[in-house]
Amino acid sequence: MKKTLSIVTILISATIVSSCMSNLTHKQENTANKIASPAFLHQRVIYTNPFNLTIYERVNKKKSTINIYIEGDGFAWVSRRQKSLDPTPKTPLALKLAANDGADNVVYIARPCQYTKWQNEGACPNKYWTSHKYSSIIISSINEAIDQIKTRYNATGFNLIGYSGGGAIAALISADRDDILSLRTVAGNLDIDAHTKIHKVTQLYGSLNPIDIAPKLATLPQRHFVGMKDKNITPAIYRSYSKAIGNTNCLNYSLVANASHNKGWAERWSALLKEPVECLTAK
Repeated sequence: MKKTLSIVTILISATIVSSCMSNLTHKQENTANKIASPAFLHQRVIYTNPFNLTIYERVNKKKSTINIYIEGDGFAWVSRRQKSLDPTPKTPLALKLAANDGADNVVYIARPCQYTKWQNEGACPNKYWTSHKYSSIIISSINEAIDQIKTRYNATGFNLIGYSGGGAIAALISADRDDILSLRTVAGNLDIDAHTKIHKVTQLYGSLNPIDIAPKLATLPQRHFVGMKDKNITPAIYRSYSKAIGNTNCLNYSLVANASHNKGWAERWSALLKEPVECLTAK
């Protein structure tokens, strides 16, 4: 009898947790829609192996370039020691940046397990927003999504913009492709080992590190935005990446006053986008 009651209790608890998480994801999706709708960014799902990726897009000109925004790590941790059950961001900053981009062609890509679930609508393994959040399978999935976008709109090239952990993803993707025209990161995690050491947390043993591929990006025009009040992604992270990339005339950065990790970006993004992303020629 006691064993039966225990099983029933576990099942009821699991049902309650599942229901709560479903309601939370629905609430967060409503938040995303409210950000995207005024900017005419329309939601759809791209099916890749093994993730179903939520995107918001506005593409007015085919056979042209597309600005692609990649979201940060989202709600990955409840606390320093407790993993979240769903990494969907409460406030999707990369989506806010995309909504403030006035270009003809803008696409926002949420990270795997955000908003949409894993294969056949099953639950995502939480390693994909913790230890393996920058793993080769993640990079492959987002690359596949970009390939589908390229085919759908006959795109001629992409400008990648990544926020926080999305900056790591954008850098890693840039090293894989020959159709990336420029790279921008906002509070980008460009050295995951340095980041974990600074914050004294477990190394991301299942993830790739942007500094390992940095030399491949030496000829790619790029600008990295660092918040002067950002205590999460500190200037030391960018300095580590800039050292790893080696001799280049294509690397630019901006220290942004009054910007923390998740504040002070969206409202000035239209202006920040105008800062040059170019390879300087020697005089």
